[in-house]
Amino acid sequence: MPSELIFELGCEELPASFIVPALRALESAWREEAKRLRIRHGEAQAHGTPRRLALLVEDVADRAEDVEERGEGPALQSAFDAEGRPTKAAEGFARKWGVAIAELERENGRLVARRKVAGQPTFGLLPDLFQRLIQKASENRKLMRWGNESVGFPRPVRWIVAVFGGEVVPVEFGDVAATGLSRGHRFLSPGPVQFGGIADYLPKLREAKVLGSVAERRERIVAEIDRLAAEAGGRRVEDPELVDTLCGLVEWPTGVLGSFGADALDMPREVLVSEMRGHQKYASIESADGKLLPRFVAIANTPVKDDSVSRRGYERVLRARLADARFFFDEDRARTLASRVSDLRRVTFQEKLGSVFDKTERILHLSKEIARAIGREDLDAVERTATLCKADLTCGMVGEFPDLQGVMGREYARHDGERDEVAAGIFEHYLPRSAADGLPTGDLGAIVGIADRLDTISGIFAIGKSPTGANDPFALRRACLGIIRIVIDKEYRLSLSALLDTALEHHYHRFEKLPPPEPKKDKDGKERKPKPELLDRGEAKAQVLDFFRGRLKADWSNFRSGELKGFWPPDIVEAVLAAGFDDITDAYRRGHALNQMTQRSDFKSIAVAFARASNIITKQAKDLVPGPVDPTLFRDPPEEALQQATSAARAQVEAAVRSGDYTRALLALAELRPAVDLFFDQVLVMAEDPAIKQNRLRLVREVQQLFAPIADLARIQTK
Repeated sequence: MPSELIFELGCEELPASFIVPALRALESAWREEAKRLRIRHGEAQAHGTPRRLALLVEDVADRAEDVEERGEGPALQSAFDAEGRPTKAAEGFARKWGVAIAELERENGRLVARRKVAGQPTFGLLPDLFQRLIQKASENRKLMRWGNESVGFPRPVRWIVAVFGGEVVPVEFGDVAATGLSRGHRFLSPGPVQFGGIADYLPKLREAKVLGSVAERRERIVAEIDRLAAEAGGRRVEDPELVDTLCGLVEWPTGVLGSFGADALDMPREVLVSEMRGHQKYASIESADGKLLPRFVAIANTPVKDDSVSRRGYERVLRARLADARFFFDEDRARTLASRVSDLRRVTFQEKLGSVFDKTERILHLSKEIARAIGREDLDAVERTATLCKADLTCGMVGEFPDLQGVMGREYARHDGERDEVAAGIFEHYLPRSAADGLPTGDLGAIVGIADRLDTISGIFAIGKSPTGANDPFALRRACLGIIRIVIDKEYRLSLSALLDTALEHHYHRFEKLPPPEPKKDKDGKERKPKPELLDRGEAKAQVLDFFRGRLKADWSNFRSGELKGFWPPDIVEAVLAAGFDDITDAYRRGHALNQMTQRSDFKSIAVAFARASNIITKQAKDLVPGPVDPTLFRDPPEEALQQATSAARAQVEAAVRSGDYTRALLALAELRPAVDLFFDQVLVMAEDPAIKQNRLRLVREVQQLFAPIADLARIQTK
C-alpha cells in the first residue's frame, strides 16, 4: 500500500542563495536514489524557507520492486571437462550466484545464472537514503560544524522531521535525531508543529506564521511592495533578483514603507538603487513616468506593533549609507576620468596578462580593427571610448559599489564634458551582464564590448586557464555568449578568425618583451626547465574557436537541459556550424533560412538527396582526382540532365549566397532535387570504368559544393 513521505531538515537561518538550489538538489537526488533502489513513488515536491528544507513525496511504495539479476559465467569448454563434469570454474560461479549447477543456463556458449532478488521494505532503506539526500543538498557548499560533531551543513541543523506512512524514520544527523515535530516561526510561533500528512504541510506551517512555499512567499513579498508603493504614490522598480533574495531571508514577509532625503536624488539613479538593494535589500519606488522617488519598501520577517520605530531604524541605516555614497560621488568628480587611466597600471587584470592598463591598450587596438571591419568612420570616438572604458575602476564609488562599474564611468564622462556617445559607450560595453540583460544600443558600446570580451577569452585560453566543467572563474562562457548576442543584434559581418589572430598577437607580443622566467631547482639542486608561459599560438586559437562553436551550439539549440530555450533543433544547428561559423551573423542567417526550409512538406526528401551526395564525396575523398566534369564521358541521360540542372542552379545559388539571401538559395537548391533523385536512381556512381567513375564523382561533388557553403545536410535527422 503506497504511503506518504515527509522529510524536513530544520536549520539556523540558511544563506538566501542556498535555498532554491538546495531544493532542486533534494528533488533530483530523491529521484536518482529512488530509481537506484527501485522504489516507486508519485509526485515529489520540495519546499523551503530560511530555516527549513523539506521534501514531500506522494504514493511511495512500501517495498522496493523485485528484480531478476543475470550474470554470465565461464565459457562451456572451461566449465566442463571432457567427461562433462563441472570444473572448479563452474562450481565457483554457481556458488557465487547461490544456485545449483543444474540450474545454470547455457547461452551463446557460456554459463548463465539467473536469480530473483526480492525488494526490501522501503522503511528500512530510508535512513541511509535520507543521509545521502542531506549530502546532496549541501554538495559544493562551505560547511559549518557545531558542537563536537564531525558532520557539517551550511548552517547548524536543529531538528529533523522524517515520517513515512505515519511512522518516524530513525535517521540522525550529528546530534539531532528525527521526530515527527517541526517548528513554526522563530518569534511569532516558536512551538512544535505536527503534520497529519502532505496535504496539511503548508497549511500547518501557515498557521505557525511560516509561508513554506517559495512561490507563495514571493507573491506575498511582491504584494507587500506593490501595496506600499501605491501608498507612496508610485510603483515598485522591477527587480526579480531582489525578490528572490528576500524570499530566502524571511518566513513571514511584512512590508515597511520608509523614505530618504530628496537631495540624494541628484546622484545617479543606479547609485541609489544599488545602495538600497545591495546593502539593505530595500525595494526602490518610482513614479509613473519612471523617476525615482525618495521612498523605499523594506521587508521584515516579523510584523511590529509600532511601524514608526521599525521605519526609523531602516531610514537611519540608509541615511548613513547614502552619506558615504555622497562623499565618494563628490570626491570622484574632483578628478577627470581621463586622468585616472594611468592609475590602471596599479590594478592587476591577471597575473600573467598584466594590468588593466595593459588590457585597455589591447582593447583599443582591437576596437579599431573591429570598427574598420564594420565600416565605422569615426575612429576618434572609438579610441576615446576604449581608452576610458575601464577608468572608473579606480574611483571610490566603484570601489564601494562594484556593480556600478560602467555606470559611474558614464556619469563621470558626462560630468567631464565627453561626447554623449562616448559616455554611453563606456556604460554599454559591459552589456549584456547576464542572459536577461539588454544589449548595447550604440556601436561604440558594442565594438568596445566585443573587443573587451575577446581579449579576455583569448588571453585566458593562451595561458592555459580555459573553463573546465562548472569551473569558469573568468566567466568566459558568459563573455562568449555576449559577443554572439551583440554581433547578431548589430548584424556585424566580422571574421572571428581574423579578430582572434589580432587578439592573440597582442598577448604573445607582450610576452616576447618580458624577460624569460628564471629556471627553478628541484630538491636535488638540479635546474628544472620552466613551463612555457603560453600555449602554442595555433593550439590556443583552435581551442578558442572550438569554445565558440560549443557556445553557439548550446545557445542556438532549442532543447537544452530538458527545456525549449534556443532557436532551432540541434541537427539544424549542427548542419549550419559544419558549414562554418567564422562570420557569426552569416551563420545565424543560414540557420534561420534552413529552419524555415524544414517547414516544407518535401524537406526530408530534399535533405536525403543532398545528404547522399555529401556522404559519397566524404567516403571517396581520397580516391577523387580533382578536375572538371567531362560531358563526353556521360553514358546515361540522367548524367547530362543533372549537369544542366546544376549549372542552372549554380548561378542562382551563388548570387543568392553573395547577397546573403539564403532562403532564395535553398529554394533554388530544392528545384535541383528531381535531377539528383533521378541520377541516383538510374546511374551507378561507382562504375567499373575508372574514368567514368571519376567523372560521376566530380559531378556529385559539384552538387555537393552547391550547398556546402550553407549547411551540411548530411547532419539533418531525416528518420
